[in-house]
Formats: sequence, structure tokens, C-alpha cells
Amino acid sequence: MSTLPPCPACKSEYAYEDGSLLACPDCGHEWVPGSENESETEEGKVLDANGNELHDGDTVVLTQGLKVKGSAHDLKKGTKVKNIRIKPDGDHNIDCRIDDFGSMQLKSEFVKKA
Repeated sequence: MSTLPPCPACKSEYAYEDGSLLACPDCGHEWVPGSENESETEEGKVLDANGNELHDGDTVVLTQGLKVKGSAHDLKKGTKVKNIRIKPDGDHNIDCRIDDFGSMQLKSEFVKKA
């Protein structure tokens, strides 16, 4: 049984020490040990793949190609998505409309701020 605290991002119990930080192997989140309030400060914020905070109305770019269930076409890496809407609760936390594709929900880990 580990004496390290669980990951504040995904609540995984498999956190490990990585130098002066703690890291989570499940979601890749890193944090400073002893920062108990971090989960409160991060709550409600949606971060892109590079750790930048996203806001309603931002423009983002896909960082990798994404397969879309039920569609004959895939989303390609580098696709620009304008005027996003943030939904901090839930798995897919970005609501958007992609040109020539339609309305979609995306995970913030697959986009970067443009």
C-alpha cells in the first residue's frame, strides 16, 4: 500500500515520485507533493495538451488525428476549430462546430490553443 496521495486529477492510487514531483501513470498529471489545495484550484479549469487554460470562444487546433464513431471521415491532425464552448464537467469537455463536419464534443487533451 502506497503512502503517497492519490492523483488530484483522476484520483488514481498509483502515483509515484519523479524527482521533486509526484506523477500519475494513468493520466500523466504531475504535481508538487503537499499541495493539497491543488485539486480545488484546478477544478473547473480546462487545460489543453500543453497545459494552457482554455476559455469559451478560443480557437484550437487538433494535435492528432481522431477517428469519429459512426462517420466515414476522420478528423485530421491540424484541423482548426473556432469558437469553442467549455464544459468543465464530463469526459468530453469541449463543445464545438467543425467546418465541413458538424457539431462535436472533444477532449481537451487532444487540442492545443491556436
